Amino acid sequence: MKDFTSLGIQPKYVHALKEQSITEPTPIQVETIPALLQGQDVIGQAQTGTGKTMAFLLPLLDKINTEKDHIQSLIVTPTRELAIQVTAELNQLLASTEDDINVLAVYGGQDVEKQINRLKNKAIHIVIGTPGRILDHVRRKTIDFSHVSFLVLDEADQMLHIGFFDEVELIIRETPFTRQTALFSATISKDIRKIGKRYMRSPHNVQIREKEKIVEEIQQEVVETTDRQKLDALSQTIQEVQPFLGIIFCRTKRRVSKLHADLKARGFLVDELHGDLSQAKREGVMKKFREAKLQLLIATDVAARGLDVEGVTHVFNYDIPQDVESYIHRIGRTGRAGKDGLAITFVALKDRQAIEDIEKGIGNKLPRREVEVIPSKEASHSRHDTKDNPKDRREKNIQANKDRKARSPRSSSSRGKSSNEGRSRNGESASRGRRSRSGDSSSRRNGSGRSSSSRRGR
Repeated sequence: MKDFTSLGIQPKYVHALKEQSITEPTPIQVETIPALLQGQDVIGQAQTGTGKTMAFLLPLLDKINTEKDHIQSLIVTPTRELAIQVTAELNQLLASTEDDINVLAVYGGQDVEKQINRLKNKAIHIVIGTPGRILDHVRRKTIDFSHVSFLVLDEADQMLHIGFFDEVELIIRETPFTRQTALFSATISKDIRKIGKRYMRSPHNVQIREKEKIVEEIQQEVVETTDRQKLDALSQTIQEVQPFLGIIFCRTKRRVSKLHADLKARGFLVDELHGDLSQAKREGVMKKFREAKLQLLIATDVAARGLDVEGVTHVFNYDIPQDVESYIHRIGRTGRAGKDGLAITFVALKDRQAIEDIEKGIGNKLPRREVEVIPSKEASHSRHDTKDNPKDRREKNIQANKDRKARSPRSSSSRGKSSNEGRSRNGESASRGRRSRSGDSSSRRNGSGRSSSSRRGR
């Protein structure tokens, strides 16, 4: 059995690993660390949670020269959360040594001016960041990668999947062609091969198949339901299995927000994680989840990429994953470090083919969990309302509008005003009528009167 010393890791970092109770290297570390220490380019294919972060951090630290005051290593990640996580792991390693290595994380949502000030006032040796913010600094000319000797592209497949292919190429071109490049990915796509061919020199290819291990170690079940009953089925399943910490996966940000509102209304201790949240909000959510102040985290695949949270006991696939790789990535969030984990996937009629493809991909027919759905009060009210036909609902709405108008104070004062105006107009008409009749009789009298006057005048 190999250990870190036999792989070529310096004693101070071996000691730092022991303080974290890490004594044996994982397969991806055994295969990649010696090649990286020898200066080779490496393409490593491995799932999240297989130890790939340490597979590139340990050789990277070995190459840093603290006497030089320029950026020597660059690590590019697809998401803020992964950038934060890699930075935390790196700082934890450095905390046990006396190395004066300075690290800067650059990602969106942070104050860019603070990052610029750190770059100006302190010699930064390692930069960890997301493509968008890295290129922002490049365009501002506040960061210089012309002396980078070690470049890492972490979770490369996910980075390209969410549309960062052009940005990744631009970043690579900012570094010297003499640099060493390490690319890590859960899958090797056409775009990954393209980058390897264009920008890497005879890379050492490592493929670690942990899929079978992940699938075997995690208990998995399927709940067959309908789209209409899925929320009730999820709620009752959560109440039955009582997760200590659980992650619920949805396909889109909108689905995440909708489910968050629904579960919160039902009294669950829950929060959401997706790309539309501010960085401060995302960090706050993850802090609460890691500290178990939340029971459930609802997330998209992209937001949860690379998350490594201890104590996640359950994963719920509220929306079925798009493929086998995504399924394995999701369920791999639980059952970490040899602990028990349970993954439950909710399948509607339209998802039958997708779940069959996943079962075929993992080589296992998943057992079905029976959930007796008891409709919630909200759902039963909703279904009760739909029993009325459209004509009845229309008549109810008309009557309700009439009742509201009848109760309205404004409506009463308007009617009073109209009534007073009517009485006023009627009074004026009656008065004019009396004057008119009086005038007629006077006129008749005055007919004889004029005649007598006329006679008097004569």
